[in-house]
Amino acid sequence: MSPTLPPSLGETLLQLFGDRFSTAQALREQHGRGESHHTPAIPDAVVFAESTEEVAQTVRLCAAEGVPVIAFGAGTSLEGHLTAVRGGVSIDLSRMANISRVSADDLDCAVEAGVTREQLNTHLRDIGLFFPIDPGANASIGGMAATRASGTNAVRYGTMRENVLSLTVVLPNGQIIRTGGRARKSSAGYDLTRLFVGSEGTLGIITEVTLRLYGIPETISAALCSFETVEQAVAAAIAVVQLGIPVARMELMDRGLIQAVNAYSSLSLKIKDTLAFEFHGSPASVQEQVEMVAAIVKDSGGRDFEWANAPEDRNRLWKARHNAFYAVVSQRPNAKGWSSDVCVPVSELSGCIVKTRELLKSCSVPAAILGHVGDGNYHVVFAVDPDNRSELEEVATINKKMVRYAISVGGTSTGEHGVGSGKIAYMREEHGDAVDLMAVIKSAIDPQNIMNPGKILPQ
Repeated sequence: MSPTLPPSLGETLLQLFGDRFSTAQALREQHGRGESHHTPAIPDAVVFAESTEEVAQTVRLCAAEGVPVIAFGAGTSLEGHLTAVRGGVSIDLSRMANISRVSADDLDCAVEAGVTREQLNTHLRDIGLFFPIDPGANASIGGMAATRASGTNAVRYGTMRENVLSLTVVLPNGQIIRTGGRARKSSAGYDLTRLFVGSEGTLGIITEVTLRLYGIPETISAALCSFETVEQAVAAAIAVVQLGIPVARMELMDRGLIQAVNAYSSLSLKIKDTLAFEFHGSPASVQEQVEMVAAIVKDSGGRDFEWANAPEDRNRLWKARHNAFYAVVSQRPNAKGWSSDVCVPVSELSGCIVKTRELLKSCSVPAAILGHVGDGNYHVVFAVDPDNRSELEEVATINKKMVRYAISVGGTSTGEHGVGSGKIAYMREEHGDAVDLMAVIKSAIDPQNIMNPGKILPQ
């Protein structure tokens, strides 16, 4: 047993879960970190739950001892969400992977929290449906709901906030509640679904999710366009948004990222600041979208409007885009990724990206800018040596300047990665006294502060 886990709790969990309870060092280390540079903090034990009732039972036992609990899905988070800063029990939900219901008539489905987005879309493909929220990583649906994830399709389909209809949640006392129903709108009571979407496991553990679904588009087309400057690329993106063209994806990749992606994914894209588009709809509507976007990018200085219509070409393009994080990190041996994201009003996007590029000019580590520019969200990925203090301080300074500038123009410190422990320092700056109300809600629901402590709120 872990020396800090109450012996009676460990013995009870072992009796209940058998080999699905572990205090093995390697397993604990795996569950104490995500995919970023944040310093790991390992839990005292790991429980592999297979049902909502098992999650509730574990939480009740931990609550009785005042032991923290941290939900774990696919382990793909980027802002230190999974670190067990006070030890405790990591509840791994990856075995809760049942797709319990799909309704083609209602365009919705119900899944357990451990279902991944790729697993869900594979299941839906033969029905002619898909779930569009695509953060890049093959994240679990529960984790995506908990962090209010979005991704490359958000410009057209929205984020998890718009696409979660209801939740099953285990509260800090072990009580199981259901938020919302399957109706597309309701005026009955507080919107608890939206309270838990984005709560990052600090108010409860999401175990089941009801999601909106969409029909697979009749026609899908993709295109790439290169620009001499990032300002031209962003100007084109803003014009597309302001004219209301319903593109499904519109991604910015700066030339540094293109170079890294070419090497990592064996591509031969032109090493220029680039916009990638995807268009969904009927053949006629897609053709109209394409013609309008082609005219806009040409007026903005875009060149080489190239198509990727074949499914294999589109998939290769978007796989390369999704691997951008790893492409940047791979430029240095033994590096870790530091990925930061901000989101700003679209009218402020160009100024923010130009300022960020200026900050990166003197950066001593590999870095690249990418983003879902259709909704004002962009990222910077750094490849850092996690043991080099001066590098970490240098990147932290750049990150701080980027975040504070975004907040100063009406933006947010994180558009989709979440707060975790990495963005806590900016909560008061962004939300002011509203942080105090968040703390009241947290205290009312989780008076012992056992649900993923040390995340979101300043301590």
